[in-house]
Amino acid sequence: MTTTAELLKGAAELFPDEVVTQAHVRHLDLPKGAGRFALITLDNGLDHTKPTTFGPQSLANLNAAIDQVEREAADGSVVGVGITGKPFIFAVGADLKGVELLGRHEDALAIGKGGHDVFKRLSALAVPTFAYYNGAAMGGGVEVGLHCTYRTVSKALPAFSLPEVFLGLVPGWGGCALLPNLIGADRAVSVIIENSLNQNKQLKGEQVFELGIADALFEGADFLEQSLIWTASVLTGATEVVRAEIDRGEAWDAAVARGKAIADGKVHGAAPAAYRALEIIAAAKNGDLGQGFDAEDQALADLIMGGELRSGIYAFNLVQKRAKRPAGAPDKSLARPVTKVGVVGAGLMASQLALLFARRLEVPVVLTDIDQTRIDKGVAYVHGEIDKLLLKGRVNQDKANRLKGLVSGHLDKAAAFGDADFVIEAVFEEMGVKQQVFAEVEAVVPEHAVLATNTSSLSVTEMASKLKHPERVVGFHFFNPVAILPLLEIVRAEKTDDASLATAFAVAKSLKKTAVLVKDAPAFVVNRILTRFMGEIQNVIDEGTPVAVAEKAVEPLGLPMSPLVLLELVGPAIGLHVSETLHGAFPDRFTVSPNLKAVVEAGKRGFYVYDSGKPELDPEVAALLKQGDAVLTEQQVRDRVLDAVAQEIGLMLDEDVVAEAQDIDLCLITGAGWPFHLGGITPYLDREGVSERVTGKKFLAPGVASVPA
Repeated sequence: MTTTAELLKGAAELFPDEVVTQAHVRHLDLPKGAGRFALITLDNGLDHTKPTTFGPQSLANLNAAIDQVEREAADGSVVGVGITGKPFIFAVGADLKGVELLGRHEDALAIGKGGHDVFKRLSALAVPTFAYYNGAAMGGGVEVGLHCTYRTVSKALPAFSLPEVFLGLVPGWGGCALLPNLIGADRAVSVIIENSLNQNKQLKGEQVFELGIADALFEGADFLEQSLIWTASVLTGATEVVRAEIDRGEAWDAAVARGKAIADGKVHGAAPAAYRALEIIAAAKNGDLGQGFDAEDQALADLIMGGELRSGIYAFNLVQKRAKRPAGAPDKSLARPVTKVGVVGAGLMASQLALLFARRLEVPVVLTDIDQTRIDKGVAYVHGEIDKLLLKGRVNQDKANRLKGLVSGHLDKAAAFGDADFVIEAVFEEMGVKQQVFAEVEAVVPEHAVLATNTSSLSVTEMASKLKHPERVVGFHFFNPVAILPLLEIVRAEKTDDASLATAFAVAKSLKKTAVLVKDAPAFVVNRILTRFMGEIQNVIDEGTPVAVAEKAVEPLGLPMSPLVLLELVGPAIGLHVSETLHGAFPDRFTVSPNLKAVVEAGKRGFYVYDSGKPELDPEVAALLKQGDAVLTEQQVRDRVLDAVAQEIGLMLDEDVVAEAQDIDLCLITGAGWPFHLGGITPYLDREGVSERVTGKKFLAPGVASVPA
């Protein structure tokens, strides 16, 4: 029989670069004469910017610490055992860098089993055990605490979650089995399924306590001291911990059904992790933890060897790492300071931009437009949004006053922009209008000022072509809603110089946006791919496939919304305009749908009505549709759409629109909300054989978003 130590030693050999967490044991005398106590502190020796994780060697270190306290508990030399983390960090779970390296099912099984074997020893000690969630706790960090008898949590704790389903795993070191048995199935489904699929939503300390995950809540300043005083009172019997009784009847089944409905709504059956987690939660109803842990081990191993997790880790690395070091960006030392921002336009998009620049850069922001009424409306919008932030407690009164003071409007561009370092236009999407705006702005701004355009599809090079200094023009394309979607496509035009580009990247970083450098090619990245994707959906509808079949065909991708609902969000008129722009550039691949044109001309805002609460084809739109008689199946539609997307991505990479396929995926995840479990799109196209069918090769090297060969 392989021991836990041997299992972990073998796993550690597969992962030589692990950032190792130590498990330090120290002893202290509890207050109130409660007795001698052993405290294990998890610490990787690095500051809070490098959170503590559990790789195989780290688990082995915790196992050795438990060997020690187990002996002390057995011989009566300690009355209890606690576990806590380094400053600001409890532990954030398994080390994903190690998971990426696993290439065999049995190695993946060893990781699951190793974590269980170590953690469950905490609940088997001869004395009560206590977890003190002092800082960020995620995944295995949460789970190690669930194996303890009692838990306390800090009010200052900023992030607590079981994010595994978000990445394509299940909470596999006890989370699926223990959490529903601690707080009930419904609350467990919220934490494991709902929060995870809701962009990995985090809990704060007070919420952890309110859910019943922790038994006590203390201020951050003296958290450990208060936790130890509370521990003493529990051990002496002065404090009795009472937990709500778990409903193991219909409520449990209803919770699992709710979880399935959430998963269906988010991933449409396209990603297995949520469903595997729900199976384990459902089976945990009988309280048999051993059976639950075995099921977690199997699910973990199966998912580690599956494409979804590899795509999830790939997506995580794109967003966490590649996004912080944009490919092709110039040296940041070339960036010039930005002490004042100008915004041309005062409509909704321009006003959203003004708010963002004011909040993030905290410099004066001036709006201009063609008349004072529009300017006043734009400034009023920004001030109103700041008032909402104040009401929600996101800013205090002093900060709200300061932010409002930074945003103003002026009819005269010379007075508005004479000392601006960065001016962005957000006016009507028409080349002549934008060229005129830039000519007017260039005449009044300082020589060093960067001129940025928020165009979604027009040529930045052409826009700058009539200026004296085209080298300072950059594309700065935001995605709507500006406050929520992180992507910023930064476009280098033919004459853009490094200093202007570096300034644009520095501003993007200050705005907390994910900046991707793109070539000045029609519609850049996201709109080009989405327009090809949507165009193919429109084509099959125009040719005769029912709307419902065309929409349902792409459900297995698990996209955030169906194509026609997305069209409604974007606005049919904008969708039509972008398709016309791309048809002009690439007439052989991009079509202009006569049905979409008819919908726009009829003034319809979308294809659907929502009278019943669900989207149903608007009878007025149905009457407008002129369809052929070529009816495709869902599979045929899906193949056609994916082939079109793969072809377009292949051409974009050939044209050097971005540096690598990774940048296309980063754009789709952060600019269009495409799911982590797809890794954007290219890992999915590779996995399904579409890339090779269409382009003759895969987009990504083996092991990049797949199991290593």
